[in-house]
Amino acid sequence: MATARGLRRLLTSSRWRLGRRGVSQSRALAALVPGVSQLDNNSNFLGKRPHRRHPGILQLPCVEVPEALAAAAQLLLLQSPMPHLEKQVRALTNYLWSRHLPVEPEELQRQAVHLEEKFLENPDLPQTEEKLRETVLRALRKTTYHWQELSYNEKLSLVYMVAKLDGGFAAVSRAFHEIRARVPEFQPQTLLDFGSGTGSVTWAAHNTWGQSLREYMCVDSSAAMLDLAEKLLKGGSESGEPYIPGVFFRQFLPVSPKVQFDVVVSAFSLSELPSKADRIEVVQTLWRKTGHFLILVENGTKAGHSLLIHARDLVLKGKEKSPSDPRPGFVFAPSKKKLKEEKFSMVILARGFPVEANRWPRITQPVLKRPRHVHCHLCCPDGHMQHAVITARRHGRDLYRCARVSSWGDLLPVITPSESELPPSPAKDPPGS
Repeated sequence: MATARGLRRLLTSSRWRLGRRGVSQSRALAALVPGVSQLDNNSNFLGKRPHRRHPGILQLPCVEVPEALAAAAQLLLLQSPMPHLEKQVRALTNYLWSRHLPVEPEELQRQAVHLEEKFLENPDLPQTEEKLRETVLRALRKTTYHWQELSYNEKLSLVYMVAKLDGGFAAVSRAFHEIRARVPEFQPQTLLDFGSGTGSVTWAAHNTWGQSLREYMCVDSSAAMLDLAEKLLKGGSESGEPYIPGVFFRQFLPVSPKVQFDVVVSAFSLSELPSKADRIEVVQTLWRKTGHFLILVENGTKAGHSLLIHARDLVLKGKEKSPSDPRPGFVFAPSKKKLKEEKFSMVILARGFPVEANRWPRITQPVLKRPRHVHCHLCCPDGHMQHAVITARRHGRDLYRCARVSSWGDLLPVITPSESELPPSPAKDPPGS
């Protein structure tokens, strides 16, 4: 009974405090004064909106796993009972959260050379080549992180479902919400989910754009995970009608370089790849298959953030051009959010030019609310960081109250001067950029 209560709590009571509402791009904006951490509220950017719904609010108020998905998950668990399930879920969650990136061969070689030089300086250690090699290898085994690939069989797939189904659904829903809020006219018809796992991306996409989406391509190397995702779509059985039509399952990415999808998603999947070379190949492939938006989501850890920074730079600085789509890419939305039970990093890359997107700075840390002033740490459109101290006396009541109700990940409705007007400042990647 304790297990049943735990599953019921995990699968049917997942609520996520994510903020609310969208962005209106037609409002006038305040201007950010560079270099002096001040904001100028000379224009009526708020209009008749209440401050708690100012144009930069992008948070979701609450996300719940769809009832059909939760019911199917519970049925699958009843059909395949496992002893000590809650303990296994905690163990897998802790393992995924604490996981580091695999050590690259070049880095391992560098460490070996350093240890060898260090041991050679010690006259008390054996100096024969064979014994020196054994000493170095023994030291490397103790100091090197041993990354292991997870093989998702039927049992581990069920444990992963309980551990990550609701959290993955909420994180991807946050990314989809940002696109829909800022580009309401965007109505995708096709979606590619790389590393689809339990299929939470498909459910979140259907929840957001169910009226327009016609094809969902789910790609995962694990046959057991694909089978589980298909059963979830069919209500927990193998023969039922799928809840979402147009879903296809594959173990490999589509081969044709000309095939593109309106939305491409990789959620918690880059960290499952065994090497940097594999990640580069996958990111390049996913970008070539992106028609409009590429969404990358990872755990909100240092390793997850690092993965997204490298993937972002690979797309933005890459010289490789798709023969069928030469449009450049730009960052549509970076974010790093700590929710009640899930912390994630994401980056949304879009085809086209930055002028097509809203160019407001994003709040990169929790807003510090102090008596009569607010601290906002901003990532500006040109990449430089700004620490804005906002007061009602200096910047106006409207902007002060808007900043006070804003949250980490929201956009602050101000514009920055052109990059040429900014004083030089060292750029450093903020959390979630």
